[in-house]
Amino acid sequence: MTEWIIRIAVLVFVLALFYMMWQKQQKAGGGPPGKTKGGNLGSFTTDLTEMAEKGQLDPFAGREDEIERVIHIILRRTKNNPLLLGEPGVGKTAVVEGLAIRMSKGEVPEKLKGKRLVSLNVNALVSDTKFRGELETRLRGLLEEIQGYGRKVILFIDEIHVLQQVGKSEGSLAITDVLKPALARGDLQLLGATTWSEYQEFIKPDQALDRRLQPVLVDEPNQEIAIKMLKGIRGTYEEFHNVKITDEAIEAAVKLSDEKISGRYLPDKAIDLMDEASAKVSIEGSNAHIAPMGVVHAASKEADGTVNVDDISDVVDQWVIHSKAEEKRDARR
Repeated sequence: MTEWIIRIAVLVFVLALFYMMWQKQQKAGGGPPGKTKGGNLGSFTTDLTEMAEKGQLDPFAGREDEIERVIHIILRRTKNNPLLLGEPGVGKTAVVEGLAIRMSKGEVPEKLKGKRLVSLNVNALVSDTKFRGELETRLRGLLEEIQGYGRKVILFIDEIHVLQQVGKSEGSLAITDVLKPALARGDLQLLGATTWSEYQEFIKPDQALDRRLQPVLVDEPNQEIAIKMLKGIRGTYEEFHNVKITDEAIEAAVKLSDEKISGRYLPDKAIDLMDEASAKVSIEGSNAHIAPMGVVHAASKEADGTVNVDDISDVVDQWVIHSKAEEKRDARR
């Protein structure tokens, strides 16, 4: 009888020891936060590293220097919160997703391995917050959960300037006012993105926030780099549309969009052009386009569904016609 009591006592001791070690690991950031489906992280963020692990992010090319710069800043002792600054469409999100892909593959410095990059869903965070202070409570709960992982979580906030206004309309603190103390203590590490003009208007005047961030300029790529970027993601669009995209078509997408489409930036406008031309060829190749002109044109297309320079030129001409029509309509108002 005494022997059984001793065995049970030893078993209880071992289980208690394992439980204490597990708790310590969780507090130190041992668990994968992005895979925690419940809680605030699961409700208000998307784990980009998990998406990268599942192959749900597009491949990246041409932004290696910016990704390296972001990594260097993240590993700094102070001012280790990168802020991507660039016009819409130049590839700020591609830098973030490229970082997530490298993190998922372990192609980062040792200090960055095992960390998770999660994206804040501001709309979900604000949704159904009807009473004053409710948003603050929700955000503080999210921050506490992130801090519980022991600096294993990097929070990405796209269009971070918006947070300066969110909450104020209800008479509460702006979201950034809740974030600043955590940034000052080093309990939160974030990666932000915004445009240069919005940075100047909303972020820079807030010195307490601005001095915690380290700007990283993401300029519009030249045509050569933009072509490299499109070639890097070509396979994704070929698979989606079940077509082949020639090198010449990619070069035409970059050059024609740069020459004829104003008010937008590379590589985004060239990617849109390649995407729409691919959709057009895919429809024609499957004989799904029943309009008379489309049927005639489809008959002259290559049987393998190849996107060529003419397809790119056709689409960009349609864009130009549509843009001029909009300008005329606006002028009449």
